[in-house]
Amino acid sequence: MPFVNIKTPEAALSAEQKAEIGRRVTALMVEYFSEAARPHTMVLIEEVKDGGYYRADETFVIPGPWRAG
Repeated sequence: MPFVNIKTPEAALSAEQKAEIGRRVTALMVEYFSEAARPHTMVLIEEVKDGGYYRADETFVIPGPWRAG
């Protein structure tokens, strides 16, 4: 069973964007593993709260304009 885990800052994506990512990642797994993989592909999108990401020794907080509405 293909399993894809995506971590993203909290509120960075709308529900529609997450659904689209799920569909597109599933299609990618099917492209590699065949159509038989579709019903067994798991795509987990985890939202990490602001302050839970670190980049270049700095705490990452998602800028307001990047937040999904």
